[in-house]
Amino acid sequence: MDIFENVTIVKKANIYYDGKVTSRTVLFENGEKKTLGIMLPGEYEFGTSDKEIMEITQGNLEVKLPGSNEWITFTSGESFEVSAESKFNLIVKETTDYCCSYICS
Repeated sequence: MDIFENVTIVKKANIYYDGKVTSRTVLFENGEKKTLGIMLPGEYEFGTSDKEIMEITQGNLEVKLPGSNEWITFTSGESFEVSAESKFNLIVKETTDYCCSYICS
């Protein structure tokens, strides 16, 4: 889906790592929540409260998922899933645009 219609966007940005990772929260009428963001090159660790599906819309990064020692490369058009209540690591190789979907249980 390239266009989201009939949504509410939270005005205040989510800013992490001194502005190297930013996103905006998008709320849907059916209760669904997503964030749209940009990550600049660097190494990052994030924690989850809900299950997340991270779709890479542009860019290139490596991900180390919870419970794994392996780094997996993801590029434009690919996505990965992170379980709830976990941490994952990223090495962002180039400026990366993403859409994160939160799956509430």
